[in-house]
Amino acid sequence: MTKKTIILFGFIGLKFLLQFLLLSSEYDLQRDEYLHLDQANHLAWGYLSVPPFTSWTSYIIQLLGNSIFWIKFFPALYGALTIYIVWKAIEELNGNLFALILGATCILFSALLRLNTLYQPNSFDVLSWTVLYFILLKYIKTNDLKWLYVGAIAFAIGFLNKYNIVFLFIGLLPSLLITEHRKIFLKPTLYFAGLVSLVIISPNLAWQYKNHFPVFHHLKELAETQLINVNRLDFLKNQLLFYVGSLIVIFSSLYSLLFYKPFQKYRLFFFSMLFTLTAFLYFNAKDYYAIGIYPIYIAFGAVYLANVLKDGWKKYLQPIAIAVPLLLFIPIYNVAFPNKSPEYIVQHSENYKKLGLLRWEDGKDHLLPQDFADMLGWKELALKVDSLYLTLPNKNNTLILCDNYGQAGAINFYTKLKLRAVSFNADYIDWFDLTKKYDNLIRIKEAEEVKVELQETAQFFQNSTLAASITNQYAREFGTGIFIFTGAKIDIKERIKNEINENKNYR
Repeated sequence: MTKKTIILFGFIGLKFLLQFLLLSSEYDLQRDEYLHLDQANHLAWGYLSVPPFTSWTSYIIQLLGNSIFWIKFFPALYGALTIYIVWKAIEELNGNLFALILGATCILFSALLRLNTLYQPNSFDVLSWTVLYFILLKYIKTNDLKWLYVGAIAFAIGFLNKYNIVFLFIGLLPSLLITEHRKIFLKPTLYFAGLVSLVIISPNLAWQYKNHFPVFHHLKELAETQLINVNRLDFLKNQLLFYVGSLIVIFSSLYSLLFYKPFQKYRLFFFSMLFTLTAFLYFNAKDYYAIGIYPIYIAFGAVYLANVLKDGWKKYLQPIAIAVPLLLFIPIYNVAFPNKSPEYIVQHSENYKKLGLLRWEDGKDHLLPQDFADMLGWKELALKVDSLYLTLPNKNNTLILCDNYGQAGAINFYTKLKLRAVSFNADYIDWFDLTKKYDNLIRIKEAEEVKVELQETAQFFQNSTLAASITNQYAREFGTGIFIFTGAKIDIKERIKNEINENKNYR
């Protein structure tokens, strides 16, 4: 085993270790994770919010026991593979050992550490971007047409994970057109490769067509509820924060792509970043959508800096260059990860507020960062629902109806009684069991609607009560009520069918 290989394994091992050390046991899973995990129980070629790739990973996790270890293993794996691809890109650019270590250090101590703590499509999305850029680098270097087919397959897999990868294509297309690489459009292989990609993604496109393209409804809802609060200036500012320890390397890459002669044939990467960021700004995208852009540029920057710092007194700057990402990570460690108790965060709220970490998607400041608040209260909810379910008559004829996918997914994940909660929210609208007759209803209502629930629903049941609520004051679900309704006076199943149809017609 070579020295380089040992060092690479060291970085990958450290990556996995950090991903598990940066999580405090005080926190549950994050609300999105429950939805993605539940998709394993309803495998399909598409979902309302995401393509199918994550559900396949969830199915593997389920086969492995559905433990927290495996849930956190896969995003960590995708992060480790991102380090590996950047390492290989540096080797392709003829980078020396210093360049390899610098590049790996920059990727390790970056926003990916935060991103890779969550089981969401984002980790694989960043890997997909990095792989596609690497394949483009290989094609430019070798002019071997096989890389067009490899790239088409990689794009299709990335597309089946997260539609966000289309932005890579949007940024790359004009970059090819304004450089000498425009000749690629004259190669028939490009179009055959595109056909291969289309064949791979066609089942998802067919699913979208059959379901009236819910992705557009999801994007519209996202724009109305979340993206409307996105500030373009904050978007650009946060691009700097994501790789704050690597800014010198990234800016060096942009300089080298314009002026460093060995990188002249890779100049389209310079324009690709500009066009891609412009597209994200135009569509008012969330800042983290762009995280996948930068790893390949760290490879270019690391190789260029290794050349600049290779001789004379400049060699002594090499350890400093490697130390910068690590040193700047230390203050980030204290605020960016769920490794501090909620009480600690509240006591030091000013530090979090200065960095904008307390600002949620509603545009307001709260006690905890949104993701952290989304990791609390879920076990409490599931435990209370389990306990209340045991007190009901005709238990098997009970519908557990939640306001949002986080509530439904958390109950389904933590329940000890194998309960199955549903919701009219997100993919759960397609997962109702309409073969059963329902006599009872356990209704989970968000805090702001608790006061009106009895008034609206009690008339349809013989007995009704607000039985419990979420008491964790730091949870986003704080105050969420758990209602018990027994002895239905109406046909619940028929009413559910009507509401499902109303929601789907609205889409």
